[in-house]
Amino acid sequence: MQYRRFGRTGLTVSRLCLGTMTFGLQTEEYVSRSILDRAADAGVTFIDTADVYPLGGGEEIAGRTEEIVGRWMKGRRDRFIVATKAVGKVGPSSWDQGSSRKHLLDAIDASLCRLGTDYVDLYQLHSDDSGTPLDETLEALDTIVRSGKARYVGVSNFLAYRLARALGRSDVLRVVRFVSVQPRYNLLFRQIERELLPLAGEEQLAVIPYNPLAGGLLTGKHRHDVPPAEGRFTTAVGKAGAMYLQRYWHQREFETIEKLRGIAEQAGESLTKTSLAWVLANPLITSAIIGASHADQLSESLSAADLALDPELKAQLDDTTAEYRWGDAAR
Repeated sequence: MQYRRFGRTGLTVSRLCLGTMTFGLQTEEYVSRSILDRAADAGVTFIDTADVYPLGGGEEIAGRTEEIVGRWMKGRRDRFIVATKAVGKVGPSSWDQGSSRKHLLDAIDASLCRLGTDYVDLYQLHSDDSGTPLDETLEALDTIVRSGKARYVGVSNFLAYRLARALGRSDVLRVVRFVSVQPRYNLLFRQIERELLPLAGEEQLAVIPYNPLAGGLLTGKHRHDVPPAEGRFTTAVGKAGAMYLQRYWHQREFETIEKLRGIAEQAGESLTKTSLAWVLANPLITSAIIGASHADQLSESLSAADLALDPELKAQLDDTTAEYRWGDAAR
């Protein structure tokens, strides 16, 4: 496993990060533990979770994933970099969501309890809460870091202009600054190359993309004319299944996948390994978040960290998916 410096910090993380959002719903605990074991054995030291996980479980079981990770880490917490997230709805009250001072201070304590630890290495805003002033959110995160409950803070699913504004407000207020961004990024979704990635480069932010395989579509195992039987594109993950269908399940995407499959096979590699290696080939990417529904699925993803794409192959992949830098406007 390779490791890389985490943005402008002194921290180093594995180039692959294990995502856990299926643990506790799609993936039973004993299977989740085997996935964690397999990743750890391969040198993955970076684990990402969130207080709303498992995906599609709703507020009734929010936090179950953190509990599974916490039980697995017992006795070896010091061997891993642990990231979690808050903002999503985790309870019945109106304030059990968002990035208000009240919610974030409550949410970090609840996450630490479930994870069985005194601190997390990275505490992230899962999304942008436009209803809460940025200053309030930043000052709450500053309190969390100064209290020792988190080492660093980051964001996920932020637009570039909102992240830039947050960084500016942090400097003005002299409070803790975001050190990372967690966006969606893959060969079928390249919009972040236009503004977010240049901002990350200029500000020396760590970039830890999720969905590097487009929810499994870039494994090549699905067909457009055959409804998925299991996984993220089904009702097994509740409303999230419809969200994934809307994101990726389109004729254009499947036609692109066939082109990509041909390019990968000509290079003697699998589509899975090639797609993930393409994400890691971007010099601004720090660590890519991978997932699995069982331990055996991790093998190809783990091997992608060691695949250095030939410049000609990368150029082919870039050219084939160039339209995905512009989103739905290209349809």
